[in-house]
Amino acid sequence: MAAVPMRVRVLFFGVLKDLAGKTSEWIELPDGALVRDVLEHYAAQAPRLKESLAALAVAVNQHYAGAEAKLKSDDEVALLPPVSGGSEGGTPSPSASPKADSPPAGRRRYASVVRDAIETKDVLNRVKRGEDGAAVVFEGVVRNQTRGRKTLYLDYEAYEEMALQQMEGLAQQALKQFQVRDIALVHRLGRLEIGETSVLIVVASAHRAAAFEASRWLIDTLKRTVPIWKKEYFEDGAVWADGEPFPEEIRRTLGSPGTEPASK
Repeated sequence: MAAVPMRVRVLFFGVLKDLAGKTSEWIELPDGALVRDVLEHYAAQAPRLKESLAALAVAVNQHYAGAEAKLKSDDEVALLPPVSGGSEGGTPSPSASPKADSPPAGRRRYASVVRDAIETKDVLNRVKRGEDGAAVVFEGVVRNQTRGRKTLYLDYEAYEEMALQQMEGLAQQALKQFQVRDIALVHRLGRLEIGETSVLIVVASAHRAAAFEASRWLIDTLKRTVPIWKKEYFEDGAVWADGEPFPEEIRRTLGSPGTEPASK
């Protein structure tokens, strides 16, 4: 009896969504197929995507996965272009793919993804406590130009479930690594106007040095690893923002069959 092929659902985000002309599709693969087989499928069947394969990362069921990861029927395989924002020389993430533990019963999560305006004062007041000697607030704000081009507005999209898990993992890692007391991470999705807050980080600690260090590490790592992308709208068109390459911890096990690095 002939082997029955398995089916996996492939998701596209950011510029890959535009190149594929769709947000998702089901493909058939032989039983026991690997992530590498998905990449080879698109290298062979989708010329418009082929040039982008060298720069992407892959997630299987919302976790980063290498090329040799084995797939099973009905898996969700996400093709992820470099995330928007990049870094500004911050310290690389010690763990490019942090895992979030379930919060204790009754404990709020540290991370959230929203579509309404971020209320910084409310989040700050919720985090601060009497024992804190410092509360550092970082806001990422939509600016009115990019490389000399006038920006009209931005549109953020995310692999939302995975983004939330990654943000939660970063917060938990920062709490341990920097010995701060509390953290709130909030990212907004959808259309944002000039001057609006796209991402908010609040770190509360007994001492300011730890709070500053944790805040800087969180934004730098979030902007390199969390699957969130932004599309910039200008007077003469719109483009997906260029992202920095994924950290080596994510890229080193992936590889890209039959492709050269994409030019930028």
